[in-house]
Amino acid sequence: MKKPKIESSKLLLTTTTILLVISYLLPEVWAQSYSHSYQLLNQPNGSTYYRLNVTVQQSLYEYYNEKSHVLNSNNDFAKFVTPYAVAPIADSLWRIYTDDEDFVNGVLMIVHQIPYEATTPAKYPVETLVENKGDCDLFSYIVASIIKAGGLDAVLLYYDSQAHMNIGVSLSHTPRDSREPAYYVTYNQTEYYIAECTGGNWQDGWRVGECPDDLKQASMQVITLENCEQWAPGQVSASYKTLESSTISLTVSPTFLIQSGMVTLYGQLSPILQNKTLTVYIKMNNSPWIALGTVTTDFMGQFEYIWNAETAGICYIRVSWSGDEDYAGADSRIQTLTILSTFFVLLIAITAILVCVGLIIFLTSRQTQPGFQEPVPPEIPY
Repeated sequence: MKKPKIESSKLLLTTTTILLVISYLLPEVWAQSYSHSYQLLNQPNGSTYYRLNVTVQQSLYEYYNEKSHVLNSNNDFAKFVTPYAVAPIADSLWRIYTDDEDFVNGVLMIVHQIPYEATTPAKYPVETLVENKGDCDLFSYIVASIIKAGGLDAVLLYYDSQAHMNIGVSLSHTPRDSREPAYYVTYNQTEYYIAECTGGNWQDGWRVGECPDDLKQASMQVITLENCEQWAPGQVSASYKTLESSTISLTVSPTFLIQSGMVTLYGQLSPILQNKTLTVYIKMNNSPWIALGTVTTDFMGQFEYIWNAETAGICYIRVSWSGDEDYAGADSRIQTLTILSTFFVLLIAITAILVCVGLIIFLTSRQTQPGFQEPVPPEIPY
């Protein structure tokens, strides 16, 4: 009657052993980053050119790629607006613009350089920046995210009958560079000037206040951004200079442990940079990547993070830095951690004890069988 239990234990032990072997045979993955450059003018019809270099780390791209993209209603459009993740772009634009109208037109110049391609499902701005393609709603999410990160009030405008989206933005003054009477919609006693986000001509494309004729009389739904994302585990890096590269090393100790044990993550940011905030990402079994926490580098560029591993399974860990005005961000290589469940360890211990007890009983029973005698060694003559 005990045989099925023994067989189940053997199967569980064999399966776990195979999983452990596979996890350590898998190669460690080198991190990569994605970069694009965007041209800017100091103002529409201006003569001063800038080149903004934007870099996105693989860890941040995968974080958004694995987030839910489900839309339950039109109000869910707001969740694709991610100001924090693209804030460095807004900061860079404010370094060359002093007027909010010029700032918004600068944002439009950026999205007008992204190739148009009908895309489903909806995607987050980081995904669109990496994949370098999108349509009206994806471009609108980018523009709204950068504008909101820049401190301006914006709304999404959805035209159901045209299956189209653009945005409205509140400015401190009526647009001066609009080539037609500035068009706006009023919502909650605030005037929001139209910003059309599609179009491939970045130097002579749509400017804030200009509205396509077929949308001027179309009905629209105004979607406010109170429910947009407030925080992200990382940010893009943006600079007018060519960003220098950086690297992160990561060591995980131990790499095997029992559930609820303590794990130490430590490593080095190179070049040596002090007081830089790094994000620790984990992926448990087949779940999406999530941010475990943050850690700050010391005066030697080193970091240490201690984690209580409460969930059993195969865990993948990486550490990421978003970068700054001088250095592109970096991801560490992905490290693997195996966390054994307390139940499984107890099961192995009980199985081992049962095997030992069974062996002892077997040997004892042989010695007590009738007719069983210990062999007598032959006498050696002297």
